[in-house]
Amino acid sequence: MRLRWLWLAWLLAMLFHVDLGLMPLFHGLSPEIESKVPVAALPLLFGAMLAYFLVPLACLVTIAYAASDPGHPARWRPWRRLHFWISVVYTVSNLPHLIADILVPDSRPDQVALMVVLVLIGLLINREAWAWWREAARIAGPAAAQRPAIASPASSNTPSNNTELR
Repeated sequence: MRLRWLWLAWLLAMLFHVDLGLMPLFHGLSPEIESKVPVAALPLLFGAMLAYFLVPLACLVTIAYAASDPGHPARWRPWRRLHFWISVVYTVSNLPHLIADILVPDSRPDQVALMVVLVLIGLLINREAWAWWREAARIAGPAAAQRPAIASPASSNTPSNNTELR
């Protein structure tokens, strides 16, 4: 569940980052920044932006399906691994954006602060995704049946707080 909420928080922060970027429109100012992207390349850029937004949505949906199938952790282990690496790519891709927002001569502090929040949420997603992936390895491991389950503060063996809450 933590992963789902973190992805939702990340998506909302990303949307708010765009929203804040457009706020000057409501005060008679232009939000336009100097762009070197040719007009012919804009459809490709818009498609990439759409994909960048849809991947976390797909992660949310797939996490929900994986969490609702706790009886088959091995089935979802490849997804958990892929999800971890997707989260790393998203965190790493936010770092250059944060640096660019800092270096833009007319950058706004609210935009920079929101990008810092996005990077921090991304790091939390990475941490939780790693734990979720490793939990699947522990559950699906060859000696899993012989090992006693160890409860941690983030998860326990109770049905209400098992894989579904990660």
